[in-house]
Amino acid sequence: MGLILQYEDGQTPLDDDEKEGLLIASVNTKGELDEVEQRNIEDAIIWTIGRRKIFRKEEILTEAFIKRVHVEMFGKVWAWAGGYRNTNKNIGVDKYMIATELRILLDDCKYWIANNTFPEDEIALRFKHRVVSIHCFPNGNGRHSRLMADIIIEKVFNKEVFSWGTRTTINTDNERTAYLASIRAADRGDYSLLLAFARS
Repeated sequence: MGLILQYEDGQTPLDDDEKEGLLIASVNTKGELDEVEQRNIEDAIIWTIGRRKIFRKEEILTEAFIKRVHVEMFGKVWAWAGGYRNTNKNIGVDKYMIATELRILLDDCKYWIANNTFPEDEIALRFKHRVVSIHCFPNGNGRHSRLMADIIIEKVFNKEVFSWGTRTTINTDNERTAYLASIRAADRGDYSLLLAFARS
């Protein structure tokens, strides 16, 4: 039968060859996929945030670490986890520019940290916004970028991880709408909504 996916606003569709990378044959629906991905992501959170693992700043801001986090998040579900996408999507840079754009972002982030260019939360969230706009991987980029922001804010700046709207009483649909609105504002250079949402 194959994997059947229906996408919400802001989600990146998978190509048929990317769907073939699914490692769990019993998964056929979006709901089942969400469930197995969430279990894998929870393992990744334990690996990074939950264990209070020590990561060096120099280790975090590397291409290898970016890929490793994606593997930790999705490696039990997708064969292509941690590998750059081979196709162009409805978002992101050209597939041939991924490694170059990521290296530029990593260098920029190191500069921001060394020179206190922005407040600490903003540095982590600017990184999150830029890495998701590069769209390194076939899928999971938004979730990956949020975990990367959490890693940066906790491991680099020794601050509490972001709450990503979980402290509010709004329902999930409104929460997603607020999140997407904050991302679109950041696309225009206004990070105020994203800063507020990340701590709400």
